[in-house]
Amino acid sequence: MTRQIVLATGNQGKVAELGSMLKDLNIEVLPQSQFNVGEVAETGTTFVENAIIKARHAAKITGLPAIADDSGLEVDALKGAPGVYSARFAGADASDQDNIDKLLDAMTGETQRTARFWCVLVYMRHADDPTPVICQASWEGRITEDQQGLQGFGYDPVFWVESDQCTSAQLSKAQKNALSHRGQALQQLLAHFKGQL
Repeated sequence: MTRQIVLATGNQGKVAELGSMLKDLNIEVLPQSQFNVGEVAETGTTFVENAIIKARHAAKITGLPAIADDSGLEVDALKGAPGVYSARFAGADASDQDNIDKLLDAMTGETQRTARFWCVLVYMRHADDPTPVICQASWEGRITEDQQGLQGFGYDPVFWVESDQCTSAQLSKAQKNALSHRGQALQQLLAHFKGQL
């Protein structure tokens, strides 16, 4: 019997990615947009809090178990910024390019360029789940001085991946999924579901 889980995102790419990973476990992943679930204010001060807010909101409205993720970039020289504000670093309606421009501007002349991407994935069986499953992973890198590569999204063109000697935006989708914070967190979630079978 196929189980249905709602993914608290409107991003079809994320739905397809998670859907293909969970298909063999008879789990069907549905986007929250299919249920007219609107965005919820991310009022948390941590990735964990924001992911729980999103998962709870989706579970409450749909009545289905829900998965949500919250992720962002933590730059050491900026005391952890942009952090939970990664998507809106340059303002509420900022584009990826606006955010990159603000980051590179803030890093001008900075020699300490270490940074990491974080991803927190939360799985809630229902809106009042007292023990949500929390998977988190990070991906270490450095902030480049200029943009390189056209793949990916967000800060990928300025995130240097030491192991591959290129930016995240120069990796293939398969390479990125094998290395990235989101890929690692998804593997943890997959292990959880396999452990339940």
